Order: sequence, then structure tokens, then C-alpha cells
Amino acid sequence: MKRIAFKMYLNEGQKEEYKKRHHEIWPELKQLLKEAGVSEYSIFLDEETNTLFAFQKVSGDGGSQDFGQIEIVQKWWAFMKDIMETNEDNSPVSVTLEEVFYLE
Repeated sequence: MKRIAFKMYLNEGQKEEYKKRHHEIWPELKQLLKEAGVSEYSIFLDEETNTLFAFQKVSGDGGSQDFGQIEIVQKWWAFMKDIMETNEDNSPVSVTLEEVFYLE
């Protein structure tokens, strides 16, 4: 199982809306993630910088950031673009993080 971490950026003042939208995550998106082998997916917020830190375990070939060609993911990105920093295709601006320590 791989561990993947990345950071994204929340727009100022959007914490509660971000939490609300993820609390109500679409069932078909949740199903896609699980079927693709994504598990233990957590997102944390650094309120000082509005940086989101995401972590997930993946048993498949790729993580959630690799699903950009799937229609439901594109709809989710469009739904989230007003509260996050995004690229031209509505994907969240994200930076992959290198694991430098792990304690099992």
C-alpha cells in the first residue's frame, strides 16, 4: 500500500464551506475513490496559511489526483473552484509532498 500526501490551498474565509461540502461528499465520488483503492483519506487545514494537507493510502495505481479525466471528478472540481485555488481546468492547485519519515 502506498501513502500519498499533497497540499492544496483554500481561499480565505472558506473553511466552513469546505468542511460542509466534504461532509456531504457525493456518494458516486466516494464510491469511485474506494473502488480505485483510496482509503484513509484525510485533509487537514493550516488556518494560518489556508493550506490544506491531504493524506491517503492507495492500494491501486494512482491516488485521487490522478482521476482528472473522469466526469464526476471534473464536476467536483467545478463545484469546488469557488472556494479553492484552482488551475485552468478547475483542478485544485496541488503540490505532491515527499515522505521523509514514517514510523509504523
